[in-house]
Amino acid sequence: MFIWSTRLSKKKLVAGSILIIGVLAAVLLLPALLGEDDTPAPLPGETNAQRVEYLRTCGWEVVEEPVETFQFLLPEKLEEPYASYNELQLSQGFDLRPYCGRQLARYTYTLTNYPDRPEGVQANLYVCDGQIVGGDVFCPGAGGFQEALISAQ
Repeated sequence: MFIWSTRLSKKKLVAGSILIIGVLAAVLLLPALLGEDDTPAPLPGETNAQRVEYLRTCGWEVVEEPVETFQFLLPEKLEEPYASYNELQLSQGFDLRPYCGRQLARYTYTLTNYPDRPEGVQANLYVCDGQIVGGDVFCPGAGGFQEALISAQ
């Protein structure tokens, strides 16, 4: 059996505590100081040209003028159907939760290159304060669907 004992002076206890706090602070703050956070880069969407260009980077060809624009207030809390819709947004790197209680604009564009459907498919982009914060591809009506903006085409 091995027994080890030591005497800690107040000076050593304070120094050890400061060292531990310093290490913990460095571990917690280092990613923020280095700019390594989980916040996605802002996607500009203030102008129609920026929104159309974003859709093109997702692989879509669109009629350049939106078929509909709609302003709405996102609820303070995401309940159904918004909660389920946010799951789709999370799957593609967006999150609507930071925009709860804020005014959003929805821009709807007609897609012209959806595989095996030459017409009837549209894309929504959601914009808050000039930044694209969400979106989807959908086909309304019978046999319709809703999916992420970036999909296996």
